[in-house]
Amino acid sequence: MIEDRLLIRRFNAGDTGALRRIYEKYRLDLLSVAGALLNDPAACEDVLHDAFVGFASQAGRFELRGSLKGYLAICVANRARNVNRQDRQIGPERLIEARPRSSGQPDSSEAMASEEQRLVVTSALAQLPEEQRQVIVLHVLGSLRFREIAQQAGESINTIQSRYRYGLEKLQSLLNSEVEL
Repeated sequence: MIEDRLLIRRFNAGDTGALRRIYEKYRLDLLSVAGALLNDPAACEDVLHDAFVGFASQAGRFELRGSLKGYLAICVANRARNVNRQDRQIGPERLIEARPRSSGQPDSSEAMASEEQRLVVTSALAQLPEEQRQVIVLHVLGSLRFREIAQQAGESINTIQSRYRYGLEKLQSLLNSEVEL
């Protein structure tokens, strides 16, 4: 948090190295958010790029009122929502492809099991209504508090918490049915 405040101060002073550091620090987390929300794997990098272009345009006047990661996650989520509006059909197989791949991991049975679990969870997540999926992704991957999500969505905190709870219940049901097969 202190590092983020210093980076924002440098960013507002015109230091391009600060913007680069922010990008490097949060890139993978933000790609995870985009991958969990998008139905077009090729769009993940585009959404991330657009979010950072928008962020960069605020240099010199950006005020951080919460967590930087949370702010950027909301920017990515908003852009992902716009992309999804253009293509309403969300297929679980496309969301699975959209998830960023980790590189340099050795092929071990443990890594394969982890990848298989990730694919099962991603597939189940893709079956949730968009509102529930977005709240879960922003809370879990974006590390946002419900209050922050509610403010950005223009909804009450109770609505956001309900979406989260119902989404988790549906995820649990979907994952339990996967295990039983």
